[in-house]
Amino acid sequence: MKKLLICVIAASFSFTNAIAEEKHAEKDAQHPHWSYEGKTDPSHWGELQSEFAACSIGKEQSPVDIRNVKKQELLPAIVFNYVANSAEVVNNGHTIQVNLQSGSTVKLASGEYKLVQFHFHAPSEEKIEGKNYPLVGHFVHRADDGKLAVVAVLFKEGKSNPALARIFDVMPAEVDAKAALGADFSPADLLPGNQSYYSFMGSLTTPPCSEGVQWQVLKTPVELSDAQLKIFKKLYRNNARPVQPLNGRVIREG
Repeated sequence: MKKLLICVIAASFSFTNAIAEEKHAEKDAQHPHWSYEGKTDPSHWGELQSEFAACSIGKEQSPVDIRNVKKQELLPAIVFNYVANSAEVVNNGHTIQVNLQSGSTVKLASGEYKLVQFHFHAPSEEKIEGKNYPLVGHFVHRADDGKLAVVAVLFKEGKSNPALARIFDVMPAEVDAKAALGADFSPADLLPGNQSYYSFMGSLTTPPCSEGVQWQVLKTPVELSDAQLKIFKKLYRNNARPVQPLNGRVIREG
Protein backbone atom coordinates (compact mmCIF):
# COMPACT_ATOMS: atom_id res chain seq x y z
CA MET A 1 0.00 0.00 0.00
CA LYS A 2 2.85 2.35 0.87
CA LYS A 3 4.58 1.60 -2.46
CA LEU A 4 1.32 2.23 -4.32
CA LEU A 5 0.88 5.58 -2.58
CA ILE A 6 4.44 6.60 -3.51
CA CYS A 7 3.81 5.64 -7.13
CA VAL A 8 0.59 7.65 -7.23
CA ILE A 9 2.31 10.71 -5.75
CA ALA A 10 5.22 10.38 -8.21
CA ALA A 11 2.83 10.04 -11.15
CA SER A 12 0.85 13.06 -9.98
CA PHE A 13 4.06 15.09 -9.60
CA SER A 14 5.23 14.11 -13.10
CA PHE A 15 1.83 15.00 -14.57
CA THR A 16 1.87 18.41 -12.85
CA ASN A 17 5.38 19.05 -14.13
CA ALA A 18 4.35 18.05 -17.64
CA ILE A 19 1.44 20.52 -17.58
CA ALA A 20 3.75 23.28 -16.28
CA GLU A 21 6.31 22.54 -18.99
CA GLU A 22 3.60 22.51 -21.65
CA LYS A 23 2.27 25.89 -20.49
CA HIS A 24 5.83 27.25 -20.42
CA ALA A 25 6.38 25.99 -23.98
CA GLU A 26 3.12 27.63 -25.09
CA LYS A 27 4.21 30.91 -23.49
CA ASP A 28 7.59 30.73 -25.25
CA ALA A 29 5.86 30.04 -28.56
CA GLN A 30 3.68 33.12 -28.12
CA HIS A 31 6.58 35.26 -26.89
CA PRO A 32 9.82 34.00 -28.49
CA HIS A 33 13.01 34.47 -26.57
CA TRP A 34 15.24 37.36 -27.60
CA SER A 35 18.54 38.44 -26.15
CA TYR A 36 21.61 40.57 -26.67
CA GLU A 37 23.96 37.81 -27.77
CA GLY A 38 24.05 34.58 -29.74
CA LYS A 39 21.40 33.44 -32.21
CA THR A 40 18.72 35.68 -30.69
CA ASP A 41 20.82 38.86 -30.56
CA PRO A 42 19.71 42.21 -32.07
CA SER A 43 20.83 41.22 -35.58
CA HIS A 44 18.27 38.38 -35.49
CA TRP A 45 15.33 40.05 -33.71
CA GLY A 46 13.42 40.72 -36.92
CA GLU A 47 13.55 37.02 -37.80
CA LEU A 48 12.09 35.69 -34.55
CA GLN A 49 8.45 36.41 -35.41
CA SER A 50 6.48 38.55 -37.84
CA GLU A 51 5.53 41.09 -35.15
CA PHE A 52 9.27 41.88 -34.77
CA ALA A 53 9.77 42.72 -38.45
CA ALA A 54 10.33 46.42 -37.76
CA CYS A 55 13.56 45.49 -35.94
CA SER A 56 14.98 44.58 -39.37
CA ILE A 57 13.10 46.68 -41.91
CA GLY A 58 12.10 49.80 -39.94
CA LYS A 59 13.47 53.12 -41.18
CA GLU A 60 13.15 55.09 -37.92
CA GLN A 61 14.82 52.76 -35.46
CA SER A 62 16.45 53.55 -32.12
CA PRO A 63 18.98 54.01 -30.65
CA VAL A 64 21.02 56.41 -32.78
CA ASP A 65 24.40 58.13 -32.74
CA ILE A 66 23.55 61.80 -32.17
CA ARG A 67 25.49 63.88 -34.70
CA ASN A 68 24.94 66.89 -36.96
CA VAL A 69 22.28 68.38 -34.71
CA LYS A 70 19.99 71.01 -36.24
CA LYS A 71 20.38 74.09 -34.05
CA GLN A 72 17.74 76.27 -35.66
CA GLU A 73 14.31 76.74 -34.10
CA LEU A 74 15.13 75.37 -30.65
CA LEU A 75 12.41 73.22 -29.12
CA PRO A 76 10.66 74.31 -25.90
CA ALA A 77 11.91 73.09 -22.55
CA ILE A 78 10.59 69.79 -21.22
CA VAL A 79 8.17 70.33 -18.34
CA PHE A 80 8.61 67.50 -15.84
CA ASN A 81 5.87 66.91 -13.30
CA TYR A 82 7.24 63.85 -11.53
CA VAL A 83 5.79 63.12 -8.10
CA ALA A 84 6.66 60.78 -5.24
CA ASN A 85 4.63 57.59 -5.18
CA SER A 86 4.97 53.87 -4.54
CA ALA A 87 6.82 51.89 -7.19
CA GLU A 88 7.81 48.32 -8.01
CA VAL A 89 11.28 47.15 -9.10
CA VAL A 90 11.18 44.19 -11.49
CA ASN A 91 13.88 42.01 -13.01
CA ASN A 92 12.18 41.21 -16.33
CA GLY A 93 14.96 39.08 -17.79
CA HIS A 94 16.27 41.85 -20.05
CA THR A 95 16.84 44.69 -17.58
CA ILE A 96 15.85 46.17 -14.25
CA GLN A 97 12.57 48.06 -14.64
CA VAL A 98 10.73 50.34 -12.22
CA ASN A 99 6.97 50.32 -12.67
CA LEU A 100 5.25 53.44 -11.39
CA GLN A 101 1.85 54.39 -10.08
CA SER A 102 -0.04 57.07 -11.99
CA GLY A 103 0.56 60.73 -11.19
CA SER A 104 3.84 61.66 -12.92
CA THR A 105 3.65 63.42 -16.28
CA VAL A 106 5.83 65.23 -18.77
CA LYS A 107 4.90 67.97 -21.22
CA LEU A 108 6.67 68.01 -24.59
CA ALA A 109 6.26 69.99 -27.77
CA SER A 110 4.10 67.08 -29.01
CA GLY A 111 1.80 67.09 -25.97
CA GLU A 112 1.44 65.67 -22.46
CA TYR A 113 2.41 62.12 -21.56
CA LYS A 114 2.08 59.99 -18.43
CA LEU A 115 5.16 58.29 -16.98
CA VAL A 116 4.62 54.53 -16.96
CA GLN A 117 8.00 53.00 -16.18
CA PHE A 118 11.73 53.43 -16.52
CA HIS A 119 14.51 50.93 -17.01
CA PHE A 120 18.26 50.74 -17.61
CA HIS A 121 20.75 49.73 -20.30
CA ALA A 122 24.50 49.25 -19.90
CA PRO A 123 26.29 50.73 -21.71
CA SER A 124 24.06 53.55 -22.94
CA GLU A 125 22.29 52.62 -26.15
CA GLU A 126 22.51 56.18 -27.42
CA LYS A 127 25.81 57.60 -28.54
CA ILE A 128 26.72 61.29 -28.72
CA GLU A 129 29.34 61.97 -31.38
CA GLY A 130 30.28 58.28 -31.23
CA LYS A 131 30.57 58.12 -27.44
CA ASN A 132 28.72 55.70 -25.17
CA TYR A 133 28.05 56.38 -21.50
CA PRO A 134 28.31 53.59 -18.87
CA LEU A 135 24.55 53.50 -18.24
CA VAL A 136 21.30 55.07 -19.43
CA GLY A 137 17.83 55.22 -17.95
CA HIS A 138 14.87 55.22 -20.35
CA PHE A 139 11.77 56.91 -18.92
CA VAL A 140 8.80 55.62 -20.91
CA HIS A 141 5.67 57.78 -21.22
CA ARG A 142 2.30 57.19 -22.85
CA ALA A 143 -0.23 59.78 -24.06
CA ASP A 144 -3.98 59.29 -23.81
CA ASP A 145 -4.05 58.39 -27.52
CA GLY A 146 -1.49 55.62 -26.96
CA LYS A 147 1.52 57.40 -28.46
CA LEU A 148 4.84 56.90 -26.69
CA ALA A 149 7.62 59.27 -25.68
CA VAL A 150 10.92 58.33 -24.05
CA VAL A 151 13.23 60.58 -22.06
CA ALA A 152 16.77 59.19 -21.83
CA VAL A 153 18.96 60.08 -18.83
CA LEU A 154 22.65 59.35 -19.31
CA PHE A 155 24.92 58.32 -16.42
CA LYS A 156 28.65 58.96 -16.10
CA GLU A 157 31.01 57.56 -13.46
CA GLY A 158 31.52 59.77 -10.43
CA LYS A 159 29.86 60.02 -7.03
CA SER A 160 27.38 57.50 -5.67
CA ASN A 161 23.82 58.32 -6.74
CA PRO A 162 21.40 58.19 -3.75
CA ALA A 163 18.25 57.78 -5.89
CA LEU A 164 19.86 54.99 -7.89
CA ALA A 165 21.03 53.36 -4.66
CA ARG A 166 17.42 52.98 -3.49
CA ILE A 167 16.65 50.98 -6.63
CA PHE A 168 19.86 48.95 -6.76
CA ASP A 169 19.63 48.09 -3.04
CA VAL A 170 16.36 46.20 -3.60
CA MET A 171 16.54 45.05 -7.24
CA PRO A 172 16.07 41.29 -7.40
CA ALA A 173 18.68 39.01 -8.97
CA GLU A 174 16.06 36.45 -10.00
CA VAL A 175 14.17 36.89 -13.28
CA ASP A 176 10.49 37.81 -12.81
CA ALA A 177 11.09 38.68 -9.14
CA LYS A 178 9.78 41.98 -7.77
CA ALA A 179 10.55 44.34 -4.91
CA ALA A 180 8.76 47.38 -3.54
CA LEU A 181 10.06 50.94 -3.31
CA GLY A 182 8.73 53.23 -0.61
CA ALA A 183 5.92 55.67 -1.38
CA ASP A 184 8.35 58.57 -0.99
CA PHE A 185 10.37 57.59 -4.08
CA SER A 186 10.32 60.24 -6.81
CA PRO A 187 11.69 59.64 -10.32
CA ALA A 188 12.54 63.36 -10.40
CA ASP A 189 15.51 62.53 -8.15
CA LEU A 190 17.19 60.85 -11.12
CA LEU A 191 17.02 63.89 -13.41
CA PRO A 192 19.92 66.31 -14.00
CA GLY A 193 19.55 69.97 -13.10
CA ASN A 194 20.12 71.05 -16.69
CA GLN A 195 17.38 69.46 -18.81
CA SER A 196 18.33 70.65 -22.30
CA TYR A 197 17.94 67.80 -24.77
CA TYR A 198 18.23 66.28 -28.23
CA SER A 199 15.00 65.21 -29.96
CA PHE A 200 14.18 62.87 -32.83
CA MET A 201 11.60 60.33 -33.94
CA GLY A 202 12.49 56.72 -33.33
CA SER A 203 11.34 53.37 -32.03
CA LEU A 204 11.35 51.09 -29.03
CA THR A 205 14.88 49.72 -28.61
CA THR A 206 13.60 46.21 -27.82
CA PRO A 207 11.25 43.90 -29.75
CA PRO A 208 8.84 44.60 -31.37
CA CYS A 209 10.86 47.79 -32.15
CA SER A 210 7.64 49.73 -32.81
CA GLU A 211 8.21 53.10 -34.47
CA GLY A 212 6.51 56.46 -33.95
CA VAL A 213 8.20 57.02 -30.57
CA GLN A 214 9.16 60.60 -29.67
CA TRP A 215 12.69 60.55 -28.21
CA GLN A 216 14.32 63.11 -25.91
CA VAL A 217 17.92 62.49 -24.82
CA LEU A 218 18.99 64.81 -22.00
CA LYS A 219 22.37 66.36 -22.77
CA THR A 220 23.65 66.54 -19.19
CA PRO A 221 24.54 63.21 -17.57
CA VAL A 222 24.05 62.44 -13.90
CA GLU A 223 26.57 60.49 -11.84
CA LEU A 224 26.80 56.97 -10.50
CA SER A 225 29.69 55.34 -8.72
CA ASP A 226 31.89 52.58 -10.10
CA ALA A 227 30.52 50.31 -7.37
CA GLN A 228 26.93 51.01 -8.46
CA LEU A 229 27.77 50.29 -12.09
CA LYS A 230 29.36 46.97 -11.10
CA ILE A 231 26.25 46.01 -9.11
CA PHE A 232 24.05 46.50 -12.18
CA LYS A 233 26.51 44.76 -14.52
CA LYS A 234 26.53 41.67 -12.32
CA LEU A 235 22.98 41.17 -13.60
CA TYR A 236 23.20 42.80 -17.05
CA ARG A 237 26.72 43.42 -18.29
CA ASN A 238 25.63 44.34 -21.83
CA ASN A 239 21.96 44.91 -22.62
CA ALA A 240 22.32 47.62 -25.24
CA ARG A 241 21.06 47.46 -28.82
CA PRO A 242 23.61 48.80 -31.36
CA VAL A 243 22.93 52.20 -32.91
CA GLN A 244 20.71 52.23 -36.00
CA PRO A 245 20.94 54.26 -39.25
CA LEU A 246 19.38 57.71 -39.18
CA ASN A 247 18.00 57.30 -42.71
CA GLY A 248 17.68 61.04 -43.19
CA ARG A 249 16.09 61.82 -39.84
CA VAL A 250 16.79 65.25 -38.39
CA ILE A 251 17.98 65.57 -34.79
CA ARG A 252 16.91 68.83 -33.13
CA GLU A 253 17.69 70.22 -29.73
CA GLY A 254 15.90 72.04 -26.96
